[in-house]
Amino acid sequence: MKVIKNKKIYTGEKVIFDGYIRFNRQIAEIGDMESFVAQKDDVEEAAEGDILIPGFIDIHSHGGYGLDNMDASPEEIHEMVHKMAKNEGITSYFCTTMTQTYEKIEASLKNIADAAKKTSIIQGIHVEGPFVSKEFKGAQDPAYIKKPDEKVLDKWNKISGGLIRIVTYAPEEAEPEFEEWCKSQNIVLSVGHSNALYEQLLKSKASHVTHLYNAQRGLKHREPGVTGFGLMTPGVKTELICDGIHIVPEMVKLAYEVRGCDGIELITDSMRAKGLPEGISELGGQKVYVKDHTARLEDGTIAGSVLSFIQAFKNVMEFTGASAEEAVKMGSVNQAEEFGLNQKGILAKGKDADILVLDREYSLLKTISMGTVIKSG
Repeated sequence: MKVIKNKKIYTGEKVIFDGYIRFNRQIAEIGDMESFVAQKDDVEEAAEGDILIPGFIDIHSHGGYGLDNMDASPEEIHEMVHKMAKNEGITSYFCTTMTQTYEKIEASLKNIADAAKKTSIIQGIHVEGPFVSKEFKGAQDPAYIKKPDEKVLDKWNKISGGLIRIVTYAPEEAEPEFEEWCKSQNIVLSVGHSNALYEQLLKSKASHVTHLYNAQRGLKHREPGVTGFGLMTPGVKTELICDGIHIVPEMVKLAYEVRGCDGIELITDSMRAKGLPEGISELGGQKVYVKDHTARLEDGTIAGSVLSFIQAFKNVMEFTGASAEEAVKMGSVNQAEEFGLNQKGILAKGKDADILVLDREYSLLKTISMGTVIKSG
């Protein structure tokens, strides 16, 4: 049995100031060093850092390290998610698709499903588009935007092996049957790339907001819009791209002050250029220019991010004054709770041993996924 000792542990439920954790694939024991009793089969896991936290859960990411979920092979997706684990601390990942032809989306879903058979890191799929609004298309190609269709999504869910956990959609474009079908399949309805009015959203079944502030009807003094819905509606979870580019730090702090750490889920919304030198890249079949840590289409539209999750974790504390305990909720706990990832999100007996080792500056030193150190992509 592996053991890490004498660490400050943010479990996701409490803070253990001098603790230990004993694990193989799952956590067998966790507690204060005062209660630690050595066992003859203990093997101490080398861990130079001072802090342990649960592995991150990224529910919205298109790719990174030169690869994209839309066109990567199963082997490449497997390679990509392991690089994300090693370099960023992501131990649970929702492969995110883009607005494209149905044929390309279906090919992507099949490749993701095949990749998921080979790694426990892939925990789901986020379908972002094509069921969105052309008014707030963002980097989604308007040529392929379609009206929400539950029959199409049903077909896609079967192709994916039931991996679809969340769909970004424009509620103002959807019929009640679409929402009802999603709810019946436990697929989270997330309003995004939407021009919906606040009153429309209150009548919808949306319970989540895709990248709050970005590509949506904004908050105005006479119309709260999608952003107001995300900020003010009890029980609604909001995604934040915490890079200081998609959202300036002051607006990140506003979301934190209004919603608190329980209502926010950090995401990267990263694209294939993450982890690569700056220059020309691609997203959803469109050329992207990456300069000064920002990815843009030719017309200047921001196109995904090159944000790492560990940087998002650091940024949310810097931008808002949130504690590390609160940042753990925004990086792991809330996602696990919302999506029913019952083995993930916290460090506790019986949970999967998804553990990050950090130094005092919250830099990532080691990623442990299902009890195994991730050494390479």
